[in-house]
Order: sequence, then structure tokens, then C-alpha cells
Amino acid sequence: MITVVGASLAGLTAARELRASGVTGTIAFVGAESWLPYDRPPLSKDVLLETFPNSAAVAHGAHPGPTALLLDGEAETFDWHLGVAADGLSVDAEGISVRRGQHHPVGPADAVILATGARGRTLIGADLDGVHVLRTLDDARALAADLRTARRVVMIGGGFIGAEIASTARTLGAEVAIIEATEIPGAAVLGVDVARWSMARHALAGVSMHTGAAVETIDGTEGRVRSVTLGDGRVLDADVVVVGIGSVPDTEWAAASGIALDDGFVTDAGGATSMPGVYAVGDCARTFDPITGTHVRRQHWSSAVDQARTVARRIAGLEPPPQRAPYFWSDQYGHRVQVCGHIPVGVEPQLVDGSMDPGATEGFLAVFGDRDRPAAVVAVDRPRDFLRLRKTMDRALTGSATSVAHA
Repeated sequence: MITVVGASLAGLTAARELRASGVTGTIAFVGAESWLPYDRPPLSKDVLLETFPNSAAVAHGAHPGPTALLLDGEAETFDWHLGVAADGLSVDAEGISVRRGQHHPVGPADAVILATGARGRTLIGADLDGVHVLRTLDDARALAADLRTARRVVMIGGGFIGAEIASTARTLGAEVAIIEATEIPGAAVLGVDVARWSMARHALAGVSMHTGAAVETIDGTEGRVRSVTLGDGRVLDADVVVVGIGSVPDTEWAAASGIALDDGFVTDAGGATSMPGVYAVGDCARTFDPITGTHVRRQHWSSAVDQARTVARRIAGLEPPPQRAPYFWSDQYGHRVQVCGHIPVGVEPQLVDGSMDPGATEGFLAVFGDRDRPAAVVAVDRPRDFLRLRKTMDRALTGSATSVAHA
């Protein structure tokens, strides 16, 4: 038996890869939410534009809707233990057990895959009606309901989630303001030049940007949010506030087991934790990166998939899948931004095609470093050219890297 803690993209990918690798035994899922596995990228975009029933109640194993559903007629091939979060992890002579309250243990298992993800960071005042974080499908549905009538939306945090929610809110006709602590939102992951392009796109869409700004208070009357006060005294009126200032990995539930924790479950390059037979993948994992020589918690869709496949094949006794360069994307204002690789600090991008003029409709393709062997690639609405360079980067990794997954 193999237990997957977290009915998530990473957890489901691991289970699918286990089956594809010839594992025929029981694979049991433990999930805090009542939903079957769903995809999270649509939560800040398509799901916010959908219309849902007013009732917030969901049934055990409920269908999350066509936009986000990940399962494709395969639910019956796994055992589901949903709606009660894991709260303990233990190992004995019989195997590894996951506790869900005193009367709901799952196991013992031969191996356990931790895919519990992360939760959004919050601020004082987040308990007011109209203040949201966005991590789960229920979060998205609650935010979608508020956005239907919102006139003024304040987004605290200018990262990808903030940018995507701002874009969606503008589509719904709301006035939008973004509050960001740094001077150039996204510079750490996009590079300064591309981040400035992104800022200009916000401005063209009518979004007001407040950069280098701190939030003093989130204020309300009669339990409902009314405004956000900045550190310099400025007040931004708000019907809806969304807090998007990063995440905290969901790991505390396993702390008593003695498993190594450091802003996530600490793993080697192949996903193994300090506890024998226990692996971690996705947003809750802090995985060793042999390229940088550091442990990194990568919170991207493609990283979750790659880590899950690596762990599943390791459990099945197979060689790891080919190594791939880090990849992520974001959809904003009708444009798809794609990034592959590690963007070097202080290096300007080389424009390969298109225009980085924020007002241009053609998009662009830019590389960092050597055009033939780039350290990173950024593209806007250039999917074919981007894919070609991404494959080049993947082949370079496969050709030069030695296998580290079993180290």
C-alpha cells in the first residue's frame, strides 16, 4: 500500500506515474478538502469568471467543476479519504501510518508521499468579510461571489497571483489597485526589464500600482472591509481585498514525527525526506537542487509534476525521468507570459523577436545569456518559439547532468 497525503496535482501525478510504472497495489489518498483533485492555475482566472450555486456545502468526494477537474474517469482506481486533514505521521515495524484524528488512521503503508501543499499568508484584518486569500477551490468560489458586485478591488501583493486576479477583476469591470512592497513587482523571477513591461501592462489596463508600499491596516465597518491604509497614511477604498503575499507550507501536522522541516519538508534531489519511506513533492517540499547546490521550495505547476514523477519512479525502482529546466507561466490581460530557466541577476535580456513595447500587441521572445544555450527564456504570446528554446534547454540538462535522484 502507498499513501498519498494531499489530493493535489502533485499527489495525483505521483499516483498516476506509480500506476504507469507497474505498481498495482492500493494507493490511498488523504485529503483535507472534500473535493477530488483539481487544478489550481484556473483558480485565479477561469474559476473566478464562472457562476456557482450560493450553497457552500460540498459532498464527500464532490466534483469541483469542469474548469478545474483533474481526474478523467479514474477515481475508482484509488482509495479516497477526504474531508479530514492528516494530523500525524508515524513509523513502526508494520509500516508508515497517517493519522486523521484518533479514529481515522490510514495505513500502515510501504511508502508515503507528502503532497499537502501550502496555505496563503494573511494579515491583521483578514477576518473581515470581503478579505480573501486564494489557495483552494472554496477560496476561489467565495472570491468569485464577491467580485460579482465589487466596484473597488485592492490586491495586496503584486506577484503572479496578484497580477492574474487583478486582470480578472478588471475583466469583471472593477477598479483595481495593487499594493506591492518592492519597487518593481516580479523582478526577482522575471528580471527587471520584463518586470517593468508587466508593470506597464497593468497601467495600460487601468490598474493603479502602489509600489514600495506597506500595508498599515485593513479597515472595516460592521464586519465588512471598507478600505486599506498604507504606511504613509494613504487610504484606498475597497469592497474586496485579496491578500497575495506568499505562502506557508502545510507541514506542522507532521512536526511531532521528527521529520526534517525547514520552510517545507526537506528532501534530497529525488524527493526523499529524512524519514525512511516518506517522500515530499509540490509546494510543501523543500528539495535539493543540484544545479544551485541549495534546497528550494518551487511553487509552480510544472515543478509539482516533475517532482511527483521522480518520486513515483523512485518508489517503483525505476530510473528518474529526464531532468527538465524550471518552467512556469502566467495569463494576464489576454497575454500568456512563459518563463524557463533561472534568470540571472543583473543580466539584461536579448530581444530575439517581437517588441517589448508594452503597447504592442505582437508579444516578444527574449533570452538571457547565450542565444544558442540560454540560461533563461521569457516569452509573451510566442508559444512555438518558446517551446523550441525550452526543449533546447531540456536537452542540454539531459546531456550534461548525471543522475542525482538516487544519490
